[in-house]
Amino acid sequence: MNIETKYFGRMTVDEEKVIRFEKGLPGFQDEKAFVLIDFPDNPVFQILQSITTALVAFVVASPYHFNKEYSFDLEEQVKEELSIARPEQVKVLSILTLRDPFVDSTINLQAPLIINIDSLIGQQIILADEYSSRTTMQAEKVKVD
Repeated sequence: MNIETKYFGRMTVDEEKVIRFEKGLPGFQDEKAFVLIDFPDNPVFQILQSITTALVAFVVASPYHFNKEYSFDLEEQVKEELSIARPEQVKVLSILTLRDPFVDSTINLQAPLIINIDSLIGQQIILADEYSSRTTMQAEKVKVD
């Protein structure tokens, strides 16, 4: 299917890769269908692009890339709503707010996107006060022996 995107113009996406957010996203309740688009030559970041509204697109990344200690428990209701039976079915993403200079950019660890990679249904959940919605993005340093 062909869609208009915020960052890449018109492009063809696989209908079988559409992720359904039945509740929409906070502030975007009418946007229920998205695709993940990879950044060329950058495996860390992706775009969560609405398939119906070109201007509704979010830069996302795995929160674990920036915070290895990031963890939370999914409520049973969320597991049921997303048909999650095994941890391997879960993909966790966080929305980024990019700023200039890039070091001022932030990641939202308080409201992760939870996606069942088998059924392609997702939901944004809001965690208690454990994490901030504006956490500075400092990639974990990898020790090379």
